Amino acid sequence: MSKLIGILTAGGDTPGLNAAIRGIGKAALGEYGFEVVGFKDGFRGMVHNRFMRLDRDVLSNIVSSGGTILGTSRDKPHKMNIGGKILDMTDVIVENYHKNQLEALVCLGGGGTQKNAFRLVEKGLNIITLPKTIDNDVVETDVTIGFDTAMSIATEAIDRLHTTAHSHHRIILVETMGHKVGWLALGAGISGGADVILIPEIPYDIGIVAESVLRRYRTGKSFSIVVVAEGAVSREEALAAEGRQEKPEGGRDGDGAGKTKEELRYMRDRMSENTLLLAEKLEGMTQLESRVTILGHLQRGGAPSSADRLLASSLGTTAAELAARREFGVMVASRAGEAVPVPLENIAGKRKFVPADHPLIESARHLGTCFGDE
Repeated sequence: MSKLIGILTAGGDTPGLNAAIRGIGKAALGEYGFEVVGFKDGFRGMVHNRFMRLDRDVLSNIVSSGGTILGTSRDKPHKMNIGGKILDMTDVIVENYHKNQLEALVCLGGGGTQKNAFRLVEKGLNIITLPKTIDNDVVETDVTIGFDTAMSIATEAIDRLHTTAHSHHRIILVETMGHKVGWLALGAGISGGADVILIPEIPYDIGIVAESVLRRYRTGKSFSIVVVAEGAVSREEALAAEGRQEKPEGGRDGDGAGKTKEELRYMRDRMSENTLLLAEKLEGMTQLESRVTILGHLQRGGAPSSADRLLASSLGTTAAELAARREFGVMVASRAGEAVPVPLENIAGKRKFVPADHPLIESARHLGTCFGDE
């Protein structure tokens, strides 16, 4: 009797998930003799034991498709809304894992998923994870599945906005996702030739930003592109928040798990409100017309880039190999182009921020990019 591997995708959808599912499934079926099932809608599917067989026909022709064929949710095993009540369903997941006689469960997700998966490791389950998030904030890996696609989409948007900014002599602010880290804004901002890049790791002085815009205007540049990470904060906001401990389960760092739809919508609207307020202030300080473009979920949609397809395929096939070797309790990370296992205990509950001295920041400064700090 063939051994059985389960796969689930949790948290927000990300380009490249289907390529990863295909990588795990095809390698498991063809190379290692496993049977494969996919649990629907993340950890909730494990609770309700809803799954589909992932055979060669199902896995065919999905490498280029966006989203996830398994569906996803932001549910946490230990804090799940069941009939209007928040319940710990961890033991139900453990029961269904054994009921289905799984050899291993492969969880694809961001920081919150890594943390939730580690809780299942502590319950004795054979778990392997893959890092996926457009935020690129999972520690111990160079890059996450979905980041390259999102960065490419944001870069294309900045390219297009250059022409209208130039034509109308405007300041155009482009808000990217990224939650509390600036990887996406930094990468897209440099790639798109942004004049100002504001990221959470470098609190900005709006006066410095305004002066940067005016300096361009005085030298004959009648427009400016300002890329704003959704979590960017001013120096005043950073000082006000200093000393306040961050909620361990908050927002999208936990794949949004534990938050109601209303709370998530409020958080998202609040971030966008900050960008709109920033645009209003810059317009008043520079007397130049401003416009705001909020890219939002556009960055998560559509077909994955070739880089994300390659990454997802590499990490996915390695996950199947690790299952065959019975190497569990690990995340498959990308390091220097290689797929390597990293203990989940080194990852759970941590976030990868942009270091202030990162080479990309230094490069941007040499290009004349303003970060609002000097």
